[in-house]
Amino acid sequence: MVDHDLRPDFHHELEDLRNEVARLGSSVVELIPRVTDILLQQDLEGAEYVLRADDEIDARSIDIEEKALTLLALQAPVAGDLRQIAAVLKLAPEIERSADLCSNLCKAARRIYGHGLDPKLRGIIQRMSDQAHQEYKEVIEAYVAVDEVRAAAIPNMDEYLDDLHRQLIQQIFESHAAGTIDVQVGVQLAMVARFYERLGDHAVNFSQRVLYIATGWLPEHDSARRHRDRLASNVEEQDGG
Repeated sequence: MVDHDLRPDFHHELEDLRNEVARLGSSVVELIPRVTDILLQQDLEGAEYVLRADDEIDARSIDIEEKALTLLALQAPVAGDLRQIAAVLKLAPEIERSADLCSNLCKAARRIYGHGLDPKLRGIIQRMSDQAHQEYKEVIEAYVAVDEVRAAAIPNMDEYLDDLHRQLIQQIFESHAAGTIDVQVGVQLAMVARFYERLGDHAVNFSQRVLYIATGWLPEHDSARRHRDRLASNVEEQDGG
C-alpha cells in the first residue's frame, strides 16, 4: 500500500517530469527552423554545432525515461497519473528520434555543400520546415495544456506536410531534368524530404499520447479491436464449416 503522505511529493515529481518533457520537446521546436537555415545557407559551422549538441538531447531523453521508471516503481501510480508516466516513456524516445532527424538534416547540408539549389526547391524545403515546426510547436503546447482538441487536429495538419513531401520529390525530378541539380544532390534532397515528413509523423505520434493522457484512448486500441474481431470472425467461419 502506498503511503498517502508521499502523494504530494509524487505529484510534484510528476509535474517536474512533465516540465522536462515539455522543455525537451521545445528544444526540437527550436531546432527545426535552425537546421533548415543551416541547410539552405550551407552553414557548415552551424551544422557542426548542432551535431555536437545531439549527445546532450540523447542524455536528457534517457534521464527522463529513468525518472519515469523510478516513479512507476516506487509510487505505484493509478488512473490519470499512470497514463502520464506511461506516455512519458513513449514521448522521450519520440523527441530523441526527432532530434536525430534534425541532425540528419545537418549531415545532408554537409553532403550538398557547394551545390546550389534552385528557388523552387528552396521554397518547398522552407514550407516543409515551416509546417513541421508548426506541428511540433502545436503538439508541445497541447501536451502542456493536456488539450485533446488541439492534439486531435495534428494528424489533419500533417496531411499538408505529406502533400509537400510529394511536391518536393516531384520538384527534385524536374530540377534534375532541367540540369540544375545532379543525381547525388537529388538523392540527398529526397532524404531531406523524408526527414521533414518523419518529423511530422513524430508530431502525430506525440499527439496520440496527449489524447491518451486526456482520455485513455489510443489508435492502437482500435487496431487491436479490429484484429480480435477478425480472429473471432475466422473462428466462427471455421466452426460453421
